[in-house]
Amino acid sequence: MTRDGRLVTRSPVHLRYRWFVRGTLLVMLTFAAPLPVQAATPSSDAFNPSPNAIDIPPWFRETFLDFREDVREAARHDRRLMVYFGQDGCPYCRELMRVNFSQKDLADKARRHFDAVAVNIWGDREVTWSDGRTMSEKTLAALLKVQFTPTLLFFNEKGAVVLRLNGYYPPHKFGVALDYVAGKQERVTSFAAYLQHHAGEPASGRLHDQPFFLKPPLDLDRSRKSAARPLAVVFEQRQCAACDEMHRLGFADPAVRALAGKFEIARLELFGVERLNTPQGQTLTAGQWGRKLKVAYTPTIVFFDAGGREVFRIEAYLKPFHLASSFDYVASEAYRTEPSFQRYLQARAEKIRAAGGKIDLW
Repeated sequence: MTRDGRLVTRSPVHLRYRWFVRGTLLVMLTFAAPLPVQAATPSSDAFNPSPNAIDIPPWFRETFLDFREDVREAARHDRRLMVYFGQDGCPYCRELMRVNFSQKDLADKARRHFDAVAVNIWGDREVTWSDGRTMSEKTLAALLKVQFTPTLLFFNEKGAVVLRLNGYYPPHKFGVALDYVAGKQERVTSFAAYLQHHAGEPASGRLHDQPFFLKPPLDLDRSRKSAARPLAVVFEQRQCAACDEMHRLGFADPAVRALAGKFEIARLELFGVERLNTPQGQTLTAGQWGRKLKVAYTPTIVFFDAGGREVFRIEAYLKPFHLASSFDYVASEAYRTEPSFQRYLQARAEKIRAAGGKIDLW
């Protein structure tokens, strides 16, 4: 998404070609007669996202996007393959590239242990998936149901995906993810358990309440009778700075609070011992259910329809606009007709703008 809420679908170009074009233009401008220019108008947005989907560090590899060969090439150098899915103007992609990878320890760790390859979720370059199927970048993104950018896939030496990050991870948690894959810890433990033990951070140390949270004991069973409203289940932890921020900013946002009224919302502590009835009618502890749902990041919000079927989830860092959009995507049942959350975001942003509203992506 662009910084004004529009999707840009132009095809990315090969990095070397981009550099050639830029160098050629620079030479031309050097010898061209100066022309009068108008002063640039500062953007009214609070955030200036990256201008290119493939605005990436120079140590990312240029390949033919045959992931089978990329996996083998990485293994030959005792590394693993990391595939980044991004798009034009994505503020979270910008954070990954300009914040996470600007930190020397993270950049060095990524370069030492991974071959990194970039894919544009709206791109037309041909990609060969690990099973040999060929398709365009955008077709692959749709096949893999990439709903948030950045999305990162980490492959083992046999071409299997051992970790997938659906959205932006702040630096301290992203570093733990790199350690998990580089150390081949998927052979030893789950990513959720590894993240819990290695991603300590300053936080409030408490679980925050909201007036719209359901009160325990929680009976979320929808297997016998459909509910009147969809369900949102929020998984949190006490030592979780992003959870603190979600309550301080996300749940305080008027748009989010208005949409919350269209849901039944339950809050659970990941790894907790509280017992509940799940939407499928099972009696489990919060920790058992979290493991069954493969929840690793906190806060994660898992959305279920009136019949108890999971229809969407948030499992990475989000600002209020995208948090509200996620609730609206489910409340409006837009997922039934628009499987791409990114295209839904475009339509929602245009609607808000047409009504005179402001889009603040960051």
